[in-house]
Amino acid sequence: MAVATCLLCEAACGILVDDTTGAVRGDPRDPMSRGYVCPKVVGMQDLHDDPDRLRTPLIRDGNGFREASWDEALERAGAMLRAVRDKHGPNALAAYQGNPTAHNLGLMTIAQAVLRTLGTKNLYSASSADQVPHMRAAHEVFGHVLFMPVPDVDRTEHLLILGANPLVSNGSIMTAPDFKRRMSGIRERGGRVVVVDPRRTETARAADQHVFIRPGTDGGLLLAMIHTIFAEGLAKKSALVSGHDELRRAALPFTPEAMAAPTGIDAGTIRGLARDFAARERAVAYGRIGICHQEHGTLAAYLVYALNAITGNVDRPGTMMWSTPAAELVWIADLVGLSGHSRFKSRVRGALEVGGELPIAVLAEEIETAGRDQVRGLITSAGNPVLSAPNGRRLEQALPRLEAMVSVDSYLNETTRHAHVILPPVSPLQRSHYDLALNAFAVRNGAKYVPPPLPRGDSERDDGEIFVELGLRLRAPGLARFAALARRLRPEAILDLFLRIGPHRLSLRRLREHPHGLDLGPLQPRLPKLLRTKSKKVEVAPPALLAELPALSRSLASAPDLVLVGRRHLRSNNSWMHNTARLIKGRERCTLLVHPRDAEARGLTEGALCELSTARGSITLPVEITDEMMPGVVSAPHGFGHDREGTRLTVAGAHPGASVNDVTDEERLDRLTGNAAFSGQPVTVRRATKHDAPRADAPAGATPT
Repeated sequence: MAVATCLLCEAACGILVDDTTGAVRGDPRDPMSRGYVCPKVVGMQDLHDDPDRLRTPLIRDGNGFREASWDEALERAGAMLRAVRDKHGPNALAAYQGNPTAHNLGLMTIAQAVLRTLGTKNLYSASSADQVPHMRAAHEVFGHVLFMPVPDVDRTEHLLILGANPLVSNGSIMTAPDFKRRMSGIRERGGRVVVVDPRRTETARAADQHVFIRPGTDGGLLLAMIHTIFAEGLAKKSALVSGHDELRRAALPFTPEAMAAPTGIDAGTIRGLARDFAARERAVAYGRIGICHQEHGTLAAYLVYALNAITGNVDRPGTMMWSTPAAELVWIADLVGLSGHSRFKSRVRGALEVGGELPIAVLAEEIETAGRDQVRGLITSAGNPVLSAPNGRRLEQALPRLEAMVSVDSYLNETTRHAHVILPPVSPLQRSHYDLALNAFAVRNGAKYVPPPLPRGDSERDDGEIFVELGLRLRAPGLARFAALARRLRPEAILDLFLRIGPHRLSLRRLREHPHGLDLGPLQPRLPKLLRTKSKKVEVAPPALLAELPALSRSLASAPDLVLVGRRHLRSNNSWMHNTARLIKGRERCTLLVHPRDAEARGLTEGALCELSTARGSITLPVEITDEMMPGVVSAPHGFGHDREGTRLTVAGAHPGASVNDVTDEERLDRLTGNAAFSGQPVTVRRATKHDAPRADAPAGATPT
């Protein structure tokens, strides 16, 4: 049995792989996961064995693809991208990276050296459909976009969760395998878990208290809690924290009574949430994707940090803390320019960058709109933005306009089918791994390196090797002068350097001696040394964020009749998990959850089809009536929509569902970061007629691809 790590979500559970059959199971000697795995783990074997997974490069030939050698495919890819750059300038090239990047050592090292030295402003990733509000808030409050704290769940006595479902995700920007065990530990210590969410999620059902909230109003709730804490003298001052008085004054208008109607939470409950949180010696508030997916996501993310800070719940055991990774992710970020925000804007809309990247919501318009620096060439890596970007149909219709598109991806999917060249990497079980990104957000410090669990064929290449060769042929400035050295460079060499200079003074050799991983202990205090704010303190009243409070007040005054939120399933993780039969089997998963009252008002019945509409179009979904939804809120999962022609996704094609992002609005963004505001999207829902097909409608005037 080979030791490995499951790479299908942020939990990063330790696994054992049968090196004959490829079968996987939990590793009881892994210090973080202790043998725990969720049902997704079989996907590691299924992805490896999947006959649809590409093993050979593809080149577009007319209306289809043909197999090609690596040399031919790389030469074609490099020549096409070079031609775009030489003719139109560096900003005519764009790159998009999907979220599996964070689980891939080659993509976290070699690929960044290539993509971030292309000299283009047009860099995009899944972060702006996911987490950049946290990043901007972390920069304002702590001084760096990657200084996002995590809850010390293993020692806390009170965990307040907003817009997250860790029993399904096992953490997000919080690597916490077997969250169920960790949640039980809170209760064993006499603590409580409270969930605030517009859906009674799996975590909410298991919590001590669940509170429904209107989507998009988390900032109002948090300000009302902060108002209560100051008004009742529950705040705790600290030499580490600056801005108490400014925040107290800013929160004055946001009384619990004023926020009751917008949030849907009565004033007494708001006060109770604040008092319970402030009363505990060790409490921590944790907000995740639900607070990011709104028009005031950065404010909500910041206010979570502020709530922790003003109650003294920062940098102490059981509160809001920071991991101490063996290889500091922030050093790599500084090297490749991922450190700041608002240094430049997108060409068409003027959207601000965060961490050196522009919002994925503006990529389609950058391709469509003629003029200097129009995007004419695109590299995609480990991503499927046609299904994950807001108004994916618009992006889908823009991609064929590109003069060059190169995809580093294992599948011919809804996005890569538009590429001119597809360069497929090995499966996750055929490459080495170290959690360079996820260790920076782990709830316990650890380090683990694993060599490739399974062998690869002579003609197969990993992501790092592909990007080295692509960069050389593209003549990337960081590689071209050192071609021979670049071809010998492995991610392990970079990793070993960062381990040796890291805070634990480890080495790759030391990690090889401990194949199941090293337990580096619980989270430790890191302030004030970690902070990079000008004051060297935690800033709970950053002027740039407080200036947005009037806009928040205006948005809280309006309440659409019906709004949309997303959801995640334990046996899924975005679009790329739908092509494994063992994970997609069972009940229909791509459904619209509707509260009984809303269903009755619209004549909807269980299992019947409904039409979900926005200004961007309509999709047809089966109805699932449940009181787990807050009245006035419906929920649909993302990542489906596998009904496009020209893909090679046999299993997913048999369970196509509908892509909710065919109708989400690319104009609805977080005001401060451009993150897609998927949550709280106003929608209309009606019974589908017998003529409605269970797929997305193309926008008026569009030509389906």
